[in-house]
Amino acid sequence: MAVNFAFPMYDVHPAGTDALAAAIQRRFPDARFQRPTDLLAHWQRDDLLLSQTCGYPLVTLLPEVQVVGCFHYTAPGCEGINYRSQLVVRQVEAGKTVRDFRGQVAACNSKDSQSGYHALRNSVRHDDAFFRSIVWTGSHRQSLRALQRGAADIAAIDCVSLALLARYEPQALTGLTVIGETALTPGLPLIASRHISAQTLNALREALTEIAHEAEIAEPLLIGGFSPASRRDYDVILKASSYA
Repeated sequence: MAVNFAFPMYDVHPAGTDALAAAIQRRFPDARFQRPTDLLAHWQRDDLLLSQTCGYPLVTLLPEVQVVGCFHYTAPGCEGINYRSQLVVRQVEAGKTVRDFRGQVAACNSKDSQSGYHALRNSVRHDDAFFRSIVWTGSHRQSLRALQRGAADIAAIDCVSLALLARYEPQALTGLTVIGETALTPGLPLIASRHISAQTLNALREALTEIAHEAEIAEPLLIGGFSPASRRDYDVILKASSYA
């Protein structure tokens, strides 16, 4: 049976993503690689062999998918399967802390983003009056552009995205600086459909462990390892997001 897979979350370096996809296809010849545009529909597919989602959609919108595991990333701010967001502002604001941005405008990619929205809310103790307003941008890259244009004053950018952009699209960070970071949280989970068998799930975990140690594939994507994981590992995200 043909199955589908994708790596939609960190596709900053498409050639690197293609190499990762090819490594999966060598091990799962019936799998078709995609670059989906409707991510929620993609993640909910019955024939989903493998994809990567964000922790917040996992715990709030995807109750039936299986968690395969999580890559370890070598980006600054990552520790094992955990990652954090960096608080980014314009260079002229260097030396300030998040407390100095009360009453300012935040740029956030989407309401279901752990790294771009909920991590930032956690940093201001869920004080929804802390920022004067929020500009919803649709992506981390667009949040950075909002800062560069002066349309917003601060953004939380997932540290892997930030490191990949610094390597492959440094112009995206021109005139910007980091003033702090959010708390560690489990990184972006790799998931599979509930219809994927336990045998295939184990084969996926073995394949991902191997691929994460193939330097020519892993290093360009800042992948430094892989660990199996379960849905329980992500309970902390829901608890933090309901903090009052």
